[in-house]
Amino acid sequence: MFDYIDLFAGIGGFHQAAANNGGNCVFASEIDTYAQQAYEANYGVRPHGDIAAVVADDVPDHDILFAGFPCQPFSIIGNRHGFDDMRGTLFFEIVRILQAKEPPMIVLENVKQLATHDRGNTLRRILEALDEIGYITDWKILNALDYGLPHKRERTIIIGFRDQESFDQFQWPGKQAPHTPLSALLEKQVDERFYASEFIREKRKAAHKSKHYPSIWHENKSGNVSSHPFSCALRAGASYNYLLVNGERRLTPREMLRLQGFPDSFEIVCSDSQTRKQAGNAVPVPMVQSVIREMLNATTETERLESPDWIGAVPAR
Repeated sequence: MFDYIDLFAGIGGFHQAAANNGGNCVFASEIDTYAQQAYEANYGVRPHGDIAAVVADDVPDHDILFAGFPCQPFSIIGNRHGFDDMRGTLFFEIVRILQAKEPPMIVLENVKQLATHDRGNTLRRILEALDEIGYITDWKILNALDYGLPHKRERTIIIGFRDQESFDQFQWPGKQAPHTPLSALLEKQVDERFYASEFIREKRKAAHKSKHYPSIWHENKSGNVSSHPFSCALRAGASYNYLLVNGERRLTPREMLRLQGFPDSFEIVCSDSQTRKQAGNAVPVPMVQSVIREMLNATTETERLESPDWIGAVPAR
């Protein structure tokens, strides 16, 4: 068992992944009321609202901090280095809590483009801010396709340890292909409301012939249509017809949750549109589950090397 907190929690992708690794959630924060509703219905924890209103010292002690911090524009970050650059951004709230609680480990997640934003300066400043408060960090872009899901979703993952030995033991998880076939995630009977109009269907099929069945058809901003035996990245704010199964229908809420690795036991308590938004904002569960497992392995390996009497517990703070 290890204790963790879940910031910018959404519907709990990190929660699912941590629970599958034996974790215990002691605190969560999420400002969206519909996501709060879904989180509480599924995990019995009502997330606190605005993280900026949370008093850091009131957050329980924990072993790992998880945060899928929002993909807000980072252009407000100035030309200085480190922690002071973060004031005024939501990332500052993470640093504020880390300063107060000093958990041994952190896992952060953001869009793939974070790594290249402002020619890499934004990510560099984030890592400098974490270094200033005592964290040894690394980062990597991971793809959900490599961790069992038929879903091409690339995300920047940042890990951090306060302990050098544990950091040295950490290894990024290897690819876990092949992924679950798309056919295993698609529902057999789908309500007519999910089907695109005849005009849209005919237009897509006139523009593209797929080599795959089943497939997810993707239309980009330029109007180019492609299809794959997996889904392109779910996007919370995308057009309803951004992705179409076999060029005919939209994904159902359950299918979108499956593409992010949520089990069918996850209860859908919000509207289709809200669940679609929630799935589009979620972190792929198997991907971060693999990262968490490797972090725990690194910590326990350090304990084993340091003590012949080690019994496998996560070290106390």
